Amino acid sequence: QAQLVESGGGLAQAGGSLRLSCAASGRSFSSFAMGWFRQAPGKEREFVAGINWSGGNTYYADSVRARFVISRDNAKNMLYLQLSSLKPEDTAVYYCTARRDINWSKRPDDYEYWGQGTQVTVSS
Repeated sequence: QAQLVESGGGLAQAGGSLRLSCAASGRSFSSFAMGWFRQAPGKEREFVAGINWSGGNTYYADSVRARFVISRDNAKNMLYLQLSSLKPEDTAVYYCTARRDINWSKRPDDYEYWGQGTQVTVSS
């Protein structure tokens, strides 16, 4: 059974950094686009970053561009999100996703696979 498992969340101070990892298992996701979404309390789930199947094309939400970096290692079936210059408004549960398409999407409904999420809390 295909599964995505996130790790690396936690508590960070404003201006600090965290690295999220997503381990995929049960099948190869090397031909799938993948992405990260986040959801803060009382808010809708929002797109953070997307990456195409090869890693050669990435896209970021305006709120995180120049601060976050998405990457993948298809040989290891892993997805990553490097978070830098963190702000309190980055506090949310972060989800790893994958879709049966080579290109990323900003729509959560376009993703078939979801992890359980990892909490990121940024203190001021």
